[in-house]
Parts: sequence; structure tokens; C-alpha cells
Amino acid sequence: MPKAKTQKAVARRMKLTKHGKVKRGHALTSHMMVRRSRKQKRKLRKSALVVGLQARNMRRLMGA
Repeated sequence: MPKAKTQKAVARRMKLTKHGKVKRGHALTSHMMVRRSRKQKRKLRKSALVVGLQARNMRRLMGA
């Protein structure tokens, strides 16, 4: 079986934390932010963790 290639699209969008958790950015932040509340914009600035089977799949695609 050949070595799995890193999925560059996933690797660009996500990072691994020190303990191997997968970090991602939030969607809906590119434009039309005037409509959103101050609280919502503040929460969207922070990164989020990918959880469950999705995290496992993303880790594999990243080659980690």
C-alpha cells in the first residue's frame, strides 16, 4: 500500500495543537459583518476544535 499523501486543502485550513487536537477557524467571517452582533463577531474571531470522527479523519488527511 502506498504512503498516503497530505491533503493540502485540509493542511492549509487546520492546525494541530500540542496534544494532537485539530484546530479550525470559523466560517461566516469574510464579509457582511455589520449585520452580526458584537458578541457573535467576538466569538467568531476565536478558533474552534474539530471533534469526534471528523477530527480523526482530518488528522489522517493532514498526514499526522
